[in-house]
Amino acid sequence: MATQGAARIDVELALRQETDPVPAGRADQIAAVLPKGVLFATPAPPPGGRTRVPQAEWALTSAWPYQGRTATGTAVIHYGAGHERLVRPMIIADGFNYGPSDLPGLWHHLNAPYPPHQQRLLDQLLAQGIDVVLLGFGARHTHIQANAGVAATCIRRAISERDGNAPLIAGGVGMGGLIARYALAEMENRGEDHQTATYLSYDAPHNGAWIPLILQQLAHFAASLSPSEPCQTALIASPAAQQLLWAWVESGRYSGPVATASPVRTEFLEDLRRVGWFPVRPRKLGVANGAADGTGRNMPADQPVFEWSALGGLVGATVRTQPDRGTNRHVGGMRAVPMWASKSYTSDVAPFDGVPGGTLPLYGMLADRLGAPIATKYRSACFVPTVSAVALQYDPVDWTVDLYTDITSLSPEHSQLDDFHCDSHNSEHGQVTATLAEWILGQLGK
Repeated sequence: MATQGAARIDVELALRQETDPVPAGRADQIAAVLPKGVLFATPAPPPGGRTRVPQAEWALTSAWPYQGRTATGTAVIHYGAGHERLVRPMIIADGFNYGPSDLPGLWHHLNAPYPPHQQRLLDQLLAQGIDVVLLGFGARHTHIQANAGVAATCIRRAISERDGNAPLIAGGVGMGGLIARYALAEMENRGEDHQTATYLSYDAPHNGAWIPLILQQLAHFAASLSPSEPCQTALIASPAAQQLLWAWVESGRYSGPVATASPVRTEFLEDLRRVGWFPVRPRKLGVANGAADGTGRNMPADQPVFEWSALGGLVGATVRTQPDRGTNRHVGGMRAVPMWASKSYTSDVAPFDGVPGGTLPLYGMLADRLGAPIATKYRSACFVPTVSAVALQYDPVDWTVDLYTDITSLSPEHSQLDDFHCDSHNSEHGQVTATLAEWILGQLGK
């Protein structure tokens, strides 16, 4: 088992298959009750409300190959009020998910009416004379550096088609903010004029994001016993997930460090440092879906979340919220008799689930797929901690930071952004709220 001092996970295995042969048909029975398809991929929002047809569409190929492959993408352009062509471009890159971008879905997400007056962010940007360029990717789950090349091509295209010389605004939602950040920094590193005056990230995980370790292991458990196409782990095992997640596990049986588990994340952080960490020339703005005052969610650490059982108890799982550090703290277990029986323990891992930040229904999504009952307060956990979204100055591997930091009490130099704004409460990751939308409109209107 682990010793105190390094964030890690340890798996205790109790497999019986060496002495007990698998009964005929058992594997098929187990496969039938396990979830299929990509786990943790978030569905596109329903297409309710008005649909706005874009005035132009660009097919894009990455400005640079990455590891011998060239990424592709698509941008759709909505002209601002009074414009018949591109005048004041604002590029908004899509975020973390599996497969190709759904740009109509991204439009509906960002332009959903928000209370109290049911206003719409993109409509207001267009009314201000800002041309909205929604940037999507052929594979959202591939390397950030690869999709950053697509973003660079989009920036070049916007410059070439722009009428006049108004500077660009570039950024993105969630991981899209990291993609735009890397693209701008790499262009500067190459001596290229990106003509971008403002960079804007929307709940971007600048220092990393969180998916509970026990849920990652459950996805591996399902994939090993009930493989499907696409695989259940296609998202959490993807290059993008490895680069994004502060803590990552490679399999259901993995024991070892979690903050340095993936060399893909280590390489990404090294690449970011090589290109300057952040772009220098633009004014760097960011918003966080998490609260600023250090108030977390009502989601206590080290508590049972759900119990799942099937086939008369032969198959099942126990899931608990992440404990508050400690050594060898139980986070759950899985069984498929006689093929698999395991219990998982973490050491020196912070209780990320309930900290201030943008949330996702991570526990709820998996419980629903399994048909397991779950209390409402345990459905959603923190995905992007506020301290990450506002890019506080701390090591992105060691996370030597108080996750409940009262950011309102900090001076501006504690952030690597020039200015930022947090939500009034812990809202869902990427959700447009009045607090964030009004701040963005005010900043871009200056």
